Amino acid sequence: MIFAAGSTETALAFVEVGAIVVLLGVLARISGRLGVTAVPFYLVAGLAFGEGGLARIDVSESFVQLAAEIGVLLLLFSLGLEYSESELREGLRTGTVSGVLDMVLNAGPGLLLGLALGWDPLAAILLAGVTWISSSGVVSKVLGDLGRLGNRETPAVLNVLVIEDLAMAVYLPLVAALIVGGTLATTLGNIAIALFAVTVILLSALRFGQRLSALLAGGSDEALLLGVFGITLLVAGGAQLLDVSGAIGAFLVGLAISGPTEERAMRLVSPLRDLFAATFFVFFSFQIDPADLLGVMAPAIGLVVVTAFTKVIVGWYSAARMGIGPQGRLRAGTVLIARGEFSIVIAALGADLLDGPELGALAAAYVLVSAVLGPLTTKFYHLIPLPDSVTRRSRTPQPTLR
Repeated sequence: MIFAAGSTETALAFVEVGAIVVLLGVLARISGRLGVTAVPFYLVAGLAFGEGGLARIDVSESFVQLAAEIGVLLLLFSLGLEYSESELREGLRTGTVSGVLDMVLNAGPGLLLGLALGWDPLAAILLAGVTWISSSGVVSKVLGDLGRLGNRETPAVLNVLVIEDLAMAVYLPLVAALIVGGTLATTLGNIAIALFAVTVILLSALRFGQRLSALLAGGSDEALLLGVFGITLLVAGGAQLLDVSGAIGAFLVGLAISGPTEERAMRLVSPLRDLFAATFFVFFSFQIDPADLLGVMAPAIGLVVVTAFTKVIVGWYSAARMGIGPQGRLRAGTVLIARGEFSIVIAALGADLLDGPELGALAAAYVLVSAVLGPLTTKFYHLIPLPDSVTRRSRTPQPTLR
């Protein structure tokens, strides 16, 4: 029998994992009551029961790590499901300028801080990615919770997120190839292979997405769940064999699925995503000594302040290009402040670098602060004073915005 009686080690593992999952459930309920994302709570839980925490829990590291990696794949798969082909094309058509501004203003501070701290350039590039990307998961949840999905500025926000997520399809393979290292010729070859693989997967997703959706549409919910889960793992694994981030492969699989199949897949995958994603955030902070956060909290808070301001600039500019008034522009900017899942994924890539522990600690502190500050700032955006000159210059009547 698989579950043989008398296995004390297995029983203790069940108890430990069960206790962690129950704790995560409690934290998710608390975050829901407070109206903020649960990501910071999960990170704190990992800090409490990991290295140097209040109580060390010795669960199977290989099991938790595999569950955490599946969590990343399901997070990115779900993110891909949120975009239709038309939204993708519209985002590319209208959001490129905002996307470039976003990269310059938000990746720049992370890169400069990493270099100022004396880190290896590759670690500084990873920190640039951490500060660049807004949390699509947090942003979408906040927009839904605050009833702003139908607001006029929301398409401007989605355009920025689309450009960011597609930029990750290039950024992550490049960084992964640089981390692998080797000779210049080897590195350039790895980058070329990675970019070629991403291009092929993206074009295939756009060209054959409807066929894949039709193929998966038939059958029971069980068959659909097993189908999309299996395809996601296969594509992600194949992508990683080509030195492309498996997360990007999962994102493109989600992008390929559309129509009624997309809606069913989201409904079925969401519970699995939430479970495994929570495991990922906990596992990430498991490996960080809380004492290390004390040394990076000051630069993390300073970085949050700077990049919160630059995100507001990006959202303001993107909404202004669509003729949105000052209050709508402010909502668009403040909702982009939060960083989350992608920032943690990027930081985790550098775990084995010389400056990896410092990068992980700084990223954890940065996400903790920004993931709390972002939702609160956009919820109470109306308390932020705007200069009279800005209001007078607006040509958009305020009553048209909710």
